[in-house]
Amino acid sequence: MQEQVPMGEKEVGVVTHYWTHLGVAGVHLTAPLSLGDRIHILGHTSDFEQDVVSMEIEHEKVSRADAGQDVGLEVVEHAREHDKVFKVLEPSDIGIEQGKL
Repeated sequence: MQEQVPMGEKEVGVVTHYWTHLGVAGVHLTAPLSLGDRIHILGHTSDFEQDVVSMEIEHEKVSRADAGQDVGLEVVEHAREHDKVFKVLEPSDIGIEQGKL
């Protein structure tokens, strides 16, 4: 069974680890992500949105990361391994994404 991508969103990664004491999710990116992007973390028991306010690669703060990179994201709620990370698209981006279908 193929999982559905929420409307107006694009999958950008998957949670690989969660550090409870830091409130940080390790995410393997499948698409670029930048500070300020709005993300939606969705899993069996996770379902929340937030802006990307802090992102690190190997303990170094970064403002942008590309597909294939592993990043640490400060998150506002508990994330779990295998949760999907979606970028919430701006209205101007939705038309661009739909054009790729």
